[in-house]
Amino acid sequence: MPEAILGLSAFYHDSAAALLLDGEIIAAAHEERFSRKKHDASFPTQAAAYVLQEAGLEIRDLSAVAFYDKPFLKFERLLETYHGFAPAGLPSFLSAIPVWIKEKLFMKKMLREELARLGEGEVRLLFPEHHLSHAASAFYPSPFDEAAILTIDGVGEWATTTIGHGRGKEITILRELHFPHSVGLLYSAFTYYCGFKVNSGEYKLMGLAPYGNPDSSHLQEFKQKILSELVDVRDDGSILLNMRYFSFATGLRMSNDRKWQTLFGMPPRAQESELTQEYMDLALAIQQVTEDIVLKLAQTARKLTGSKYLVLAGGVALNSVANGRLLRTGLYEDLWIQPAAGDAGGSLGAALAAWHIGSGKERRVQRPDTMQSAYLGPEFSDAEILKVARKYGAKYQRFADWPELCAATAKLLSEGNVVGCFQGRMEFGPRALGNRSILGDPRNPDMQKRMNLKIKYREGFRPFAPTVLQEDIADYFELDRPSPYMLLVVPVKDSHCNPLPQGYHDLPLYDRLYHQRSDVPAITHVDYSARVQSVSQESNPRYWQLLRAFKQETGCSLLVNTSFNVRCEPIVCTPLDAYRCFMRTEMDYLIMGDLLFDKREQPKLEEAQSGNVELD
Repeated sequence: MPEAILGLSAFYHDSAAALLLDGEIIAAAHEERFSRKKHDASFPTQAAAYVLQEAGLEIRDLSAVAFYDKPFLKFERLLETYHGFAPAGLPSFLSAIPVWIKEKLFMKKMLREELARLGEGEVRLLFPEHHLSHAASAFYPSPFDEAAILTIDGVGEWATTTIGHGRGKEITILRELHFPHSVGLLYSAFTYYCGFKVNSGEYKLMGLAPYGNPDSSHLQEFKQKILSELVDVRDDGSILLNMRYFSFATGLRMSNDRKWQTLFGMPPRAQESELTQEYMDLALAIQQVTEDIVLKLAQTARKLTGSKYLVLAGGVALNSVANGRLLRTGLYEDLWIQPAAGDAGGSLGAALAAWHIGSGKERRVQRPDTMQSAYLGPEFSDAEILKVARKYGAKYQRFADWPELCAATAKLLSEGNVVGCFQGRMEFGPRALGNRSILGDPRNPDMQKRMNLKIKYREGFRPFAPTVLQEDIADYFELDRPSPYMLLVVPVKDSHCNPLPQGYHDLPLYDRLYHQRSDVPAITHVDYSARVQSVSQESNPRYWQLLRAFKQETGCSLLVNTSFNVRCEPIVCTPLDAYRCFMRTEMDYLIMGDLLFDKREQPKLEEAQSGNVELD
């Protein structure tokens, strides 16, 4: 019987489960997609049940279950931190430690109880360290026989950043940076101070940064203060935080607000309040500092390993602006970034570490990688889609084949319509890659505003990413290779761009935002950049055909691609999730399987409910 390993991440944020069968990645999913709780931190009961079902296995069939960190080491770090900072942090101590004493110290018992709810059977439990799980998630699925490994996040047990070297089945950790000195927590402190939620708003801060004025005295002043007062950045990329300015080690806030206000001359921004230029400049300042740190770490990794290739994981590896800048330096011949680089991907890394390190199994290196293009979640049959349509009395048009539906959808998109796209297996990681996506015409100058405000219900300044046919990527972007996971921000080619008006950086935020910067304005950010996803015929044939159909209709190889969800909700998982999201937004059409739903023909959800149809 094949050896099966279940990987789990849980109890902090972004719980997930992943399953390997003889080392092959069979399935992986976030718990939030099933529970519908954004960043769900609970034990991934439903995600684990799904990955087991996908493999046709039960708990008793597993060789091992691997959890993504070592709880005892994390508890040690908490105790030593509270002791080191005493008497500060008493409220945090009284909040955190009882939970550990009652529950988390008995992690094996907790895990066995949770696994017992999924089925009978004793199974071996393994606990690789947090950053080893990240490193394994980055190196083992990559297309490289050997590579430098860089993991950067908030904190695991003690480590916040590691540099490693992968060769064959072996991973060697060469350097570690320890808590409280953390690139991820530094960035999260600015996320908080600029008015966004920690552990979910970091990408908003990254999206806000290009609105900063690169020529302003404010920007240079902010950077100088960050580097002289908040963080000491060494030549090798290691950092020392001035903990007088930070409260995360022992408190319930990220920063010492009084000291930050004295330093920067402005208070922490209240969530949802107006965004002034000072906060935009502050966002750009910390983004540039973070990029510089990442580049220094990458240079150190190159010196230590001599490798021509680099793989990355950890939450900071989702900073696609830093990734794009790193690629453009030419320091490495190529990069590979784990698409589920955050804690969810730790579930996969834990399973891979158990297989290759724990069991000593050799790697099977494949190109472009072994991630199955991140399409590792559940898929649903036409019968299941039709069941939802019947439940709501939904009207739909059935197409004879996919090419016919592609042609019809391409025409609808070219006419300015917004289309929800629900196809195949759900993506693993925070990015929708065409199977759980909302699509639009990138040439439409009103598309970015409409999709933000009337469909996603999110902040108007947020950029949208393009999907491009892989064979046409160099026609639109300064990029000479595929970018399948939407993890590289690169410049839009000058041939597509329009000049900026005089005094551009002095204009109000939304005047800058709605200036038509290119002939594909919906995906061109204010600094002429885009976070690119490329699609090949091999990686996703159906989505590739849809892009081809749009190119045949319009001559344009791009589509706007954003995740199929609204603000504060997870990406849709099931046909029911998709239909309800479609009906509760101003999307015009929805394609599920080979069915096309027209919003104008649908009964209101309230009417469906009054017809004795219950919402789940």
